[in-house]
Amino acid sequence: MAVDAGARQVLGGLDPEQLAAVTAPAGPVCVLAGAGTGKTRAITSRIAHRVLTGEISARHVLAVTFTARAAAEMRARLTALGVGGVQARTFHAAALRQVRYFAPRLLGGREMPELLDSKVRLVTLAAARVGVRTDRAAARDLASEIEWAKSSLVEPGEYVVAAAKSQRETSQDAAKVAEVFAGYEQIKRANGVIDFEDMLRAAVWGIEEHPDVAEQVRGQYRHFVVDEYQDVNPLQQRLLEAWLGGRDDLTVVGDASQTIYSFTGATSSYLVDFPRRHPDAVVVRLVRDYRSTPQVVGLANAVIRQARGAEARLRLELVGQRPAGPEPDLRIFTDEPAEAAAVAARCRQLVAAGTPAREIAVLFRTNAQSEAYEKALTEAEVPYVVQGAERFFERAEIRQAMVALRAATRSIPGETPLVEAVVEALAAVGWAPDAAPPGGAARERWEALAALVQLAEEFAASPAVLPIGEAATVERPVTLADFNEELQRRASQQHAPTVDGVTCASLHSAKGLEWDAVFLVGLADGTLPTTYAKTAEQQEEERRLLYVGITRAREWLWLSYASARSPGGRPRRPSRFLPQLDGSGGGERAGAPAARKGERRRNQIVSCRICGATLLAGADRKLGRCPTCPSDIDEELYERLRLWRVRVAGEQKVPAYVVFTDATLTALAERKPSRSEELLAIAGIGPRKLGLYGEAVLALVAGADVDTLAPEKTSEIES
Repeated sequence: MAVDAGARQVLGGLDPEQLAAVTAPAGPVCVLAGAGTGKTRAITSRIAHRVLTGEISARHVLAVTFTARAAAEMRARLTALGVGGVQARTFHAAALRQVRYFAPRLLGGREMPELLDSKVRLVTLAAARVGVRTDRAAARDLASEIEWAKSSLVEPGEYVVAAAKSQRETSQDAAKVAEVFAGYEQIKRANGVIDFEDMLRAAVWGIEEHPDVAEQVRGQYRHFVVDEYQDVNPLQQRLLEAWLGGRDDLTVVGDASQTIYSFTGATSSYLVDFPRRHPDAVVVRLVRDYRSTPQVVGLANAVIRQARGAEARLRLELVGQRPAGPEPDLRIFTDEPAEAAAVAARCRQLVAAGTPAREIAVLFRTNAQSEAYEKALTEAEVPYVVQGAERFFERAEIRQAMVALRAATRSIPGETPLVEAVVEALAAVGWAPDAAPPGGAARERWEALAALVQLAEEFAASPAVLPIGEAATVERPVTLADFNEELQRRASQQHAPTVDGVTCASLHSAKGLEWDAVFLVGLADGTLPTTYAKTAEQQEEERRLLYVGITRAREWLWLSYASARSPGGRPRRPSRFLPQLDGSGGGERAGAPAARKGERRRNQIVSCRICGATLLAGADRKLGRCPTCPSDIDEELYERLRLWRVRVAGEQKVPAYVVFTDATLTALAERKPSRSEELLAIAGIGPRKLGLYGEAVLALVAGADVDTLAPEKTSEIES
């Protein structure tokens, strides 16, 4: 009876789709779980229900996922459900445990070889042996490429063909990469060490080639659960199949729309093809989103609805379950410093209003974008932490560059223009102002140093001011020495330790996390999607990256981009993935001819008259300001306009909003136009309404009383 009660308790509170996943019979089960739909609850409840009903034993379950944090959460939830003894581990942790246990048997009594923490040192040695010069970034890229190959079950002799088929973009010629790969394997064996991929391969080899090991492993683990199944790579899939040994008691959980790690070898093909490989599989779709407001969910659906490719076949239309919240805040700024300053100011407002700083995140496409936001948050006195990366001024390449910039003050003439001097100084650390190099780490290093050049451009636009006598001042061009002092100042400010603060993170680092308020910044074409996403598949992965970012927000979501990188810079377009920012809609410029049938009209750009942000919501465009900017409404004028509208609507026998909406009346009372041109500048007032009501409105703004207006000014209407 106690078991039955516990099992019934596990089922309590599940929605119909979660219940279907939990109670599905033994055998292959595929749970397609959208963001925020309670997938962890579903899979832990499935395990607990099967254990508590006596269907399976907890010690025979192996649940694998991709992060230690997720594995720990699964164990904690199972314990809370009254089920202990389930092994919930990452692929690597599960493999390591098995290899260590079986090593004496497989290696003739010897212990498992030492496990490498990093490939970089041995890759550097291998590159030198084959004549490839590398710095640390290039070595990291080569290590990542070797990791991709080994995770994809590609051997050194197969690398060139495999890289071409996968359209890999590498920092070295593919043949040279293959040579480094082969050399790395030789050095590794000579040193008696293994890497993480070797460990997974060893686990596979132990099972596939040793029947006694296979019998013991498969006797121990009989029921399998795999979380984040869209992120498995071919090597991990091979290990999973070795564990299964032809059995099919397997539950996989994933979301093809969150496939964002294909560059590491991860592939959603196993999730996409699961029903084909297991024709009798139970497929359950979790679509009820308990994380985000319907407004955030609606935007996420709008973005992923345009997806194409294999993953799009499994996209889910989420249904928000939370109460309504604010609409996503969509902003366009003149340049990136203005964007960063506005984000920092809004973060400060949120914290002041009671939102904990740890519940706020600023998310960007690349780590090189973080500096502007670190600076802006520092100046706004908002504490922050950087997730998944070092702070900008703590990065090795930035510290190295600052040393080079200080040294350059002794060798570069003082009259050299600042930007030119900075570019020349950075040449000493291998940076050149041409296209970024291929390879993730090398490109990230290049972009970080390019951010220093951008800082120099901005700093050069603000001449230094020197005191002359007691009263007069004179401007002079800033020098490299001035710039070094500015960098030192910024570095010292941003190095202040923080324990609890706003999270600054790349979109990749944000996967699996969530916050009350999320700022998605830098949403310009060329940044998201990145210019390096050239194929259709790469473009779709960039779309999914934005989708992941949107679905991190529980309640409040800000999306923004700067129309230029720096003040006066080359104009940029908003991200093509944001339908709300594509510049099209039902708006019409005042005085413009009507669009031809079938032609899309373009919205007139309307900026906030207080902070300068571009306004996109209809009500905000009418007001001419952001909803968070202070109102300067003339209450007395608003009341006269309202009374006038009531009278006109009554005489015309139409609803009041047909004359003017409340938002338009508010805009009139705030902006107090004195000329017809100023009336036309208010969104919602076109030539027709100007002809009908313009004279009366201008008279009211000028101070006229409703009762003193001539009758024709309140009731005349053209047919």
